[in-house]
Amino acid sequence: MVGAGRIVVALLVAVLGAGVEQGTATADAPASAPFGTWTGTWEAAPSGTAPARPGASFRNVVHLSVGGSATRVRLTNRLGTAPLRLDAVTVALREAGPDAVPGSMRVATFAGARTVTIPAGVDLVSDPVPLAVPDGADLLVTVHTPGDSGPATYHRAAGQTNYLAPSGNRAADIKGSAYKTTTTSWYYVTGVDVLDAPAAGSVVAFGDSLTDGNGSTRDANHRWPDRLAERLAALPAYRRLGVLNAGISGNRLLRQDVGPSALTRLDADALSRSGVRVLIVLEGINDIKGTPNATDPAAFESAYRTLVTRAHAHGIRVIGATLTPYGGAGGYTAAREAVRQKLNVFIRGGGPFDGVVDFDAAVRDPAQPQRIRPGYDCGDHLHFNDAGMRALADKVDLTALG
Repeated sequence: MVGAGRIVVALLVAVLGAGVEQGTATADAPASAPFGTWTGTWEAAPSGTAPARPGASFRNVVHLSVGGSATRVRLTNRLGTAPLRLDAVTVALREAGPDAVPGSMRVATFAGARTVTIPAGVDLVSDPVPLAVPDGADLLVTVHTPGDSGPATYHRAAGQTNYLAPSGNRAADIKGSAYKTTTTSWYYVTGVDVLDAPAAGSVVAFGDSLTDGNGSTRDANHRWPDRLAERLAALPAYRRLGVLNAGISGNRLLRQDVGPSALTRLDADALSRSGVRVLIVLEGINDIKGTPNATDPAAFESAYRTLVTRAHAHGIRVIGATLTPYGGAGGYTAAREAVRQKLNVFIRGGGPFDGVVDFDAAVRDPAQPQRIRPGYDCGDHLHFNDAGMRALADKVDLTALG
């Protein structure tokens, strides 16, 4: 696993011009960077690695929160062990499935070049791509890997159908007929920013599988951060925020499990993202119920304080979310429930946080408060169905986000 010290985010500022004709994407020479503000509109935090697919093209489907006059993509080799060679990266609006909207295909360049090699341990931001995107758009981010660059950094539990063309550079294809294989993971892409969004910045939802969206309907964008984005869309631009989902299924606050621990990945997945103003933290239930489990509330409280202190150093406010019930799920015991309750008392009391959202109160069963309401339970007594995800999003006080 690559440590936080190896994480480098390269910010590049050249502009490309691009067009599409007869199913191909082209890029003109880079020009000077446009004046404006970049805002994070979508994120998938790297959660691990998968075997490389030499020669394959990966077409990722990403659902934006806010739109803008141009885009740029964040690619990742953060958890890789060798330089990642990409000989084509394209961006397009999605029509349906793996098909792009005709006329929207653009080449993404890096310091003006169509090809890029990303060192192991590094995230890289593309040049601005002259593609205007509307609020709530589906974007296709496609990469072609010509050779074996070692383990592929990916986000395993996407909750979204993505596409793979097993061989050949199909990055510029408008029609997706070459994409014969599907996957429910996002490969190599970790974020999208937009230029001059109708928003005041962005909010990061930082958490585990409850934030990642496990239990919600696949391909429907019904995770609670998606629902929060829908609520924010009704606000005027000066109050609206882009929403970045930095949830990783299986993630922990105190130790590495699935993906780096919350404190290890805080900078790369939250503090360094574009335009971040607020962080909503829902982390800790996997530490309580996992193996080995954590039972000392003081260790959690110290970690929360450290997280908030680091966010404040970047001028970012932090909203603490109470830990939700999991009675009936694997790993539940009365002793572990007592730890959850103690932590929720600490969080509700404000602790180091700038605000609190009581997710526990939003979804617990009044008759059995150690359990999720049956109408919100996806069936495993830990994760939420679409109604439960909406209840979480509706509990967030939008005025507390600034």
